[in-house]
Amino acid sequence: MKITAAKVFVNSPGRNFVTVMIETNEGIVGFGDATLNGRELAVSSYLKEYLIPCLINRDPFDTEDIWHYFYRGVYWRRGAVNMTAIGAIDMALWDIKGKALGVPVYKLLGGKSRQKLLAYTHAQGKNIADTIEKVGEKLAIGYKAVRVQSGIPGLEKIYGIGNEKRTYEPAIQGERPQEESWNTEKYLNFVPSLFGQIRQNYGDGVHLLHDCHHRLTPIEAARLGKELEPFKLFWLEDTVTAELQKDFELIRKHTTTPLAVGEVFNTIYDCQYLITQQLIDYIRMTVAHGGGITPMMKVASLAALYHIKTGCHGPSDLSPINLAACLHFGMAINNFGIQEYMGYTEATMKAFTFEHMFSDGYFELSDKPGLGVGLNIDEAEKHPYKKAYLPINRLEDGTLYHW
Repeated sequence: MKITAAKVFVNSPGRNFVTVMIETNEGIVGFGDATLNGRELAVSSYLKEYLIPCLINRDPFDTEDIWHYFYRGVYWRRGAVNMTAIGAIDMALWDIKGKALGVPVYKLLGGKSRQKLLAYTHAQGKNIADTIEKVGEKLAIGYKAVRVQSGIPGLEKIYGIGNEKRTYEPAIQGERPQEESWNTEKYLNFVPSLFGQIRQNYGDGVHLLHDCHHRLTPIEAARLGKELEPFKLFWLEDTVTAELQKDFELIRKHTTTPLAVGEVFNTIYDCQYLITQQLIDYIRMTVAHGGGITPMMKVASLAALYHIKTGCHGPSDLSPINLAACLHFGMAINNFGIQEYMGYTEATMKAFTFEHMFSDGYFELSDKPGLGVGLNIDEAEKHPYKKAYLPINRLEDGTLYHW
């Protein structure tokens, strides 16, 4: 079998997605997700101009060699654009292999390690009362785990909170990013009371998660983790920016709240110290941005040695193709933890086929060969790309801060 062609589709059915389709001389086609929120055309151009020409006439079964060809061969390693492009190709090649052999991808990765996969969703409100109501709505439809975010008194806009007319979508169409304003002390004084009231309303039977979105210093993160201990969070996510990984040593010394990080990581080297020093409990790298299934299996193997589980990034700004790849990955590894799932718009689900069943807080995988997902090209092409940016965040005095 040989690769004969590959195409890139950039469409906006509900929001912008970048999809890779790889074709073979035996008529088997594979799909990969190359979406990088707010930088979609950078990945698309890189794929078209540099990677796809080097794929032609390769054997799609040679996933290990092809991965290293693009990772080592570029010389300029790592980076979000580079690794997202490689990840999409790798995803599509595994899709082809499964289809060629007539088996779902997870069977090629080791088979089933479980029968179903726990998922968490997002609940966010304008204030505590609204957030309590939103959490209840998610629990009522069967979710067992909910990420809780709330508006903060005194802050007009905040990460994770959409307007009343739509669910939260961070990328806003326009020629420049929108700006938000931040005050850490207002946030730290508010969050423990939020989770106290959530637990008071819903008890200890629901898994609660929270995302700090990299906005704290290590000592602030330690304070928050310690104050949240009575509320038994499933995890506290992205407390600090993780370029300086030793930061987590200070946080770890002061709190037993489980820590998760890694949605912006691209390679195993981004999390090597965190894992080997047992400074986190969940690694959040995802298949699309982490370079594909091939390297993610190695990340999971390293994490397993140190009692660390996975929690793949999987919001609706990555397509159902990435979600499917994460589910196959999670089904096969022993140290799967949980899968993020926000659902998709009606337009998105018309543009993509998705064979896997979600019910009562869990995913069950189809036995369809490959990843069990695809692109309805005619439907997708009805929705042209629209430039959108993630917001910029500043402190109240105007200092540029972490978004």
